[in-house]
Amino acid sequence: MKQVVGAAIVRHGCVLAARRTAPPEAAGRWEFPGGKVEPGETPDEAIAREIAEELGCSISVTGWLDGAAPIGDTHVLTVATATISAGRPQPNEHDALRWLAPDELGAVDWLEPDRPFLAQLAGILKQ
Repeated sequence: MKQVVGAAIVRHGCVLAARRTAPPEAAGRWEFPGGKVEPGETPDEAIAREIAEELGCSISVTGWLDGAAPIGDTHVLTVATATISAGRPQPNEHDALRWLAPDELGAVDWLEPDRPFLAQLAGILKQ
């Protein structure tokens, strides 16, 4: 299984969600931004690189949520918690970004692999 990493970027008790534009079956749905871990990269390095590419900002990984979720038959998603360390997120590969409070997590149509992490994330956001 190839590893995919997502970032639950937290600020002021909210998490950043990003709306996909592609592929067609995922367009218009929401996710934690991120991407594939490349050969020779650690998950922390991969998520920092992906966020720089996708959002144009730098993050600091603060931890990893429990568990992993399959993406089809070939990939598995893990999600890091992070804070922005430099810059401001801009949607370079997405068409929208939203900061969601814990009680707003159900307000967007999340992609299936991201959904298992929402309950644990809501608990973190309320702390």
